[in-house]
Amino acid sequence: MADTTTRTYSSPAIVGVDIGGTFTDLVYFTDRGIRIYKLLSTKHDPSIAFLQGLDALRVSPEAIASHGTTVATNAVLEHKGARTALITTDGFRDVLVIGRQNRPHLYRLSFPERWIPVPDALRFEVKERVTSTGEVLVPLDDAEVDRVLDRIVEQGAESLAVSLLFSFVHPEHEQRIGEKARERGLFVSLSSRILPEYREFERTSTTVLNAYVSPIMARYLRNLAQGLARRGNRTLWIMQSSGGIIGADTAAEEAVRTVLSGPAAGVTGAFHVASLAGFDHIITFDMGGTSTDVSLADGAIRRTAEGNIEGWPVRVPMIDIHTVGAGGGSIAWRDAGGSLRVGPESAGSDPGPVCYDRGGEEITVTDANLLLGRLDPDHFLGGRMSLNREKTEAVAAQLARTFGMTPVELAEGIIRVANAKMEQAIRVISIERGFDPREFTLVPFGGAGPMHALELAEALHIRRVLVPRYPGVLSALGLILADFVKDYSRTVMWDMAAVRAEDLEAAFAPLLEQGLNDIMAEGFAREDVRLEQALDLRYKGQSFELVVPIESYDVAEAVRKFHAAHERRYGYARPDAPVELVNVRVTARGIRPRPQPVDVPPAPTPDPGEAVVGRTRIRFSGAWQDAPVYERGLLLPGHEIVGPALIAQEDATTVVPPGWQGRVDRWLNVVFEGGGR
Repeated sequence: MADTTTRTYSSPAIVGVDIGGTFTDLVYFTDRGIRIYKLLSTKHDPSIAFLQGLDALRVSPEAIASHGTTVATNAVLEHKGARTALITTDGFRDVLVIGRQNRPHLYRLSFPERWIPVPDALRFEVKERVTSTGEVLVPLDDAEVDRVLDRIVEQGAESLAVSLLFSFVHPEHEQRIGEKARERGLFVSLSSRILPEYREFERTSTTVLNAYVSPIMARYLRNLAQGLARRGNRTLWIMQSSGGIIGADTAAEEAVRTVLSGPAAGVTGAFHVASLAGFDHIITFDMGGTSTDVSLADGAIRRTAEGNIEGWPVRVPMIDIHTVGAGGGSIAWRDAGGSLRVGPESAGSDPGPVCYDRGGEEITVTDANLLLGRLDPDHFLGGRMSLNREKTEAVAAQLARTFGMTPVELAEGIIRVANAKMEQAIRVISIERGFDPREFTLVPFGGAGPMHALELAEALHIRRVLVPRYPGVLSALGLILADFVKDYSRTVMWDMAAVRAEDLEAAFAPLLEQGLNDIMAEGFAREDVRLEQALDLRYKGQSFELVVPIESYDVAEAVRKFHAAHERRYGYARPDAPVELVNVRVTARGIRPRPQPVDVPPAPTPDPGEAVVGRTRIRFSGAWQDAPVYERGLLLPGHEIVGPALIAQEDATTVVPPGWQGRVDRWLNVVFEGGGR
């Protein structure tokens, strides 16, 4: 456990807890300083590792707990959500099955059967009809609703999603169904609350997924809250996919907003750290035990409302993150064609990689790094966990023989394959979207990120890499830096040529009022609330929109911003084409005081010799090279690192290949340059 009480921060006591597939990470801030802790996750009950970490850090009973969780994500990916029913308008019960008729594989003649979160027997219709302007054509029949709800209860449903046609302009019918359903003990998810926007498939999908995962999330949070209460901790916050915090009660009701909870916290933390150091054009590279998440920020964190999980659209605000199945625990294997593959299956925390010596029998990326000297067994997890190199070599030899390789050659191949997958992920969010990665700073984090970052930067010709002071727990750090955030939207479908400033003002007014009231109800003063406004705009005839932030109700300026955004995203604009306003959006923020680090006295000389704690041999480009091992906690501002080298710390290891030079900045980040030129 690292303790840096010599570096003071001014902040209320708060602990960030990020639970991943392999490790649970904690960052604890008080007025005395910062402490971090990392321990293996407990998959069968994630709250066990959560509470064990709090005890290890001696977290105060008064401290706020801010949490990033994969509970909602795993419930969908593992198809282990609540038994869910769906009520739709008469004639629309199969909207989930019909979908958008998209073809993910253009030339494939047959497709595997698609998993549907609501089985056929639990999809119901009720007679009612509302026009697109909110006029009631067919009133809701309460007696029919009662009969349908009785059947839903008889079939053992635990949760109910309600998605009626045009409920976003006339929510009363959904609200009446919801009231009756709650009287029967059902969890209720209404589309008019979860996603009051047009597009019935996306709205239904998002509402159904919320109904599917929220009971699971509610039970998890209830158990966690009880464990926290036994310690005296009463306040629990949850990270949303958008990078903002919400209260545990809201997260239990709207769990679909947390499907990218952990990765979003990492991007939030990375952008804060990099901006503080003077870099706001960054590519974040989060390599954990199971997957790698990458995101690009060009002066601000990029957000979207067009995500999906397990093939189902999720239209809630989220940070624009791209994920690939390559992490430290990703398993290497031989495919039917005799090629070496890595992932997406992961060894997780139990049994974990072979080198953990917990029963793992399949070689992983972490094992490959150990065999290549990129992990120091004496400094792993602050010395609290030993690594078994002999067993790793023996198991690697079995797979290596099938390729006619030595274990070391196999390890090199595993790293090349994993790096290729992660390099492609970065290309997707940069080059394929019109951004030159050479103009950005790469910010690696996660337990495995700094081990691979500099080689990836070299392959992509990225010139600068910033390794934060605590890269292995940066997502947990993001959890204590994030603001309290709630998002609101409303569909309007207006031709911008006919829109006036007063029309925009009137459309935004109820959302602004609701946002202000909701954030103040969480205990924030009026002066600490920020209200951000945006428009979903598109050229008339297009199927999808771009989100355009606005600072005034100047219609012409909003249209100009849209043309510019369209050209950046797609490479062209059509200034003469009519522009359509689809949705208005409001983001309400409760601004929290962020812990601010103080300057650390610089080193007397650039020579980091006092931080050397040993020497090792690392393999680069097919050759072993002698390299110093630095203790990260002993590096001071002004110290310079020249590759090859290894920087060890409790939460991560940084591998410095030949040709790279790093300098410790005033915030104790190490900023590397050289290899990507």
